[in-house]
Amino acid sequence: MTDSVSGEDIGDTQRKEHRDIRAAMAEERMAAVGIDEASIETLVRTFYGKIMKDEELGPIFGRAITDWEPHLRKMIDFWSSIALLTQRYDGRPMPVHISLGLEPPHFERWLGLFRQTAHEVLPAEGANFLIGKAENIARSFQMGIQFFTVPKKG
Repeated sequence: MTDSVSGEDIGDTQRKEHRDIRAAMAEERMAAVGIDEASIETLVRTFYGKIMKDEELGPIFGRAITDWEPHLRKMIDFWSSIALLTQRYDGRPMPVHISLGLEPPHFERWLGLFRQTAHEVLPAEGANFLIGKAENIARSFQMGIQFFTVPKKG
């Protein structure tokens, strides 16, 4: 549909306004919690460096990930989408994680390493913000894994 006065496509105008709002929200968030693209990349690379070396989680993820660089780029996009509303990540992580055989202690270990890393590389506000997001994601994954793997009665 075209605006009769300006001749602009209304859908294009709404999409631009939506992008502008998201950009303003991301800038506000970056200022409030001290997270930017560079800090997200540092967090992801440092965190997954720990995962790779971890006695418990390293072998689990190592069986599934043979080339870490594409995975790291995907995780940078994921956390950028979470923290800065960039919408760069468009994957479906649940099916992949279901196949890993993860159990509650694995999630606790994952969260422990994430919390530690976030506090090491981010300002306190940014660390707390992303830790809260990570805790929600871990809860959601655990519920999803349980839903899809626990035999149903009946």
